[in-house]
Amino acid sequence: MKKLVIILSSVGMFAFSSGCTSDSAGEKRGTVFGAAAGAVVGGVIGHQSGRGLEGAAVGAAAGGVGGRAMGSAKEDDKAEQADQ
Repeated sequence: MKKLVIILSSVGMFAFSSGCTSDSAGEKRGTVFGAAAGAVVGGVIGHQSGRGLEGAAVGAAAGGVGGRAMGSAKEDDKAEQADQ
């Protein structure tokens, strides 16, 4: 039961963080790449403690949030350079 709660909350966090329709292409790309990288790293780390699936879910959520933030910052930098 605990595993299910962790997985569902992680997926919910990821969906909430990437659910806006006004995202730019950079934000979407960052979210996807961050989630994929986070899932891999989280799965490897979780596997070492016997909880690979939970680690992958938490890693995907954290990576998605971080990737979106990085993608947004990159898009802001591009927009700022275009204005100059």
